[in-house]
Amino acid sequence: MNPNIKPSPYSLVNALLRQAVKQTPVWMMRQAGRYLPEYRATREKAGSFLQLCQNPELACEVTLQPLRRYDLDAAILFSDILTVPNAMGLELVFRENEGPVFPSPIKSFHDVQALKQPDPEVELKYVMDAVRLIRQEMPANLPLIGFCGSPWTLATYMIEGGSCKNFALIKGLRYSNPKLLHQLLDQLSQALINYLNAQIHAGVQVVMIFDTWGGVLTTKDYREFSLSYMTKILQGLKRHYQQQAIPSILFTKGGSAWLELMADTGCSALGIDWTLDLAEAKASVGDKVALQGNLDPCVLYAPIEVIEQEVKQVLQSFGQGNGHVFNLGHGIHPSIDPEHVVAMINAVHKFSRQYH
Repeated sequence: MNPNIKPSPYSLVNALLRQAVKQTPVWMMRQAGRYLPEYRATREKAGSFLQLCQNPELACEVTLQPLRRYDLDAAILFSDILTVPNAMGLELVFRENEGPVFPSPIKSFHDVQALKQPDPEVELKYVMDAVRLIRQEMPANLPLIGFCGSPWTLATYMIEGGSCKNFALIKGLRYSNPKLLHQLLDQLSQALINYLNAQIHAGVQVVMIFDTWGGVLTTKDYREFSLSYMTKILQGLKRHYQQQAIPSILFTKGGSAWLELMADTGCSALGIDWTLDLAEAKASVGDKVALQGNLDPCVLYAPIEVIEQEVKQVLQSFGQGNGHVFNLGHGIHPSIDPEHVVAMINAVHKFSRQYH
């Protein structure tokens, strides 16, 4: 390790750097979200999901809510991946029962050229203010995770106009006008480098890139249109700040076939979805990176004794050694009983000690 870098006080950071911990740290994707009644009350107070994201005080509140309930090892910033395209000038709206929508999606070179490179402390200042406030209000012994969406994932929403099932528009563009798609992905990459580095300056200790839709691509296209741009982002990130290492997590949902490629990007850790045993993932990447995951979120619908058994199975699959962060294989579902989350977290801490 760089002699100028101080040892981290956070077990999550140490695990991501494949250093020794006493027990496996645990957090959940979407842990600050709509499965909590207090979150739903705060969202109603905000008036809309986007207004909640854009209010630093309320974003701080919902970020901290899970920490009050659970013995988690990290907080994750409450925000949305689509705040960046919105800041670039592509108007974002959230419609009831429809989700995020871009009423004027990207269709031409003119549309891409009209996008601006946002200043994170201007167009996205509300995110940075939220980070600073959260860091001030949250327990000092826990790290804060910042994040962004991958360029490919953001581009799918920006071209499709919102959520979609078959990705016809963006895949059609990939074949009819790949130059235009590359131009968009390149602009997004630069915006995301600036955005994540600003989050680091504001106070996050870990960053994560969510490549939600990378798994819909062929291997060739994954390399060209998703992985190459995430690699560019990782190369542009600050690896250290204020004498502390800043680990990075890369997560491609449905990306199990490409773990070796992903491990060569320069990230600190890979998020693993529930479709692959951690033992297989570990065999694939060796000691290049840490692994995060990978309990099927649906396990949390099960009785508590089943949850405990499934937690044991995930821990056993990773096995002895450092470099494991326990998480779900994707985000927690809205209808999960919060008490089942308590059971999962307690089981991770109780049963993981034998592996360290």
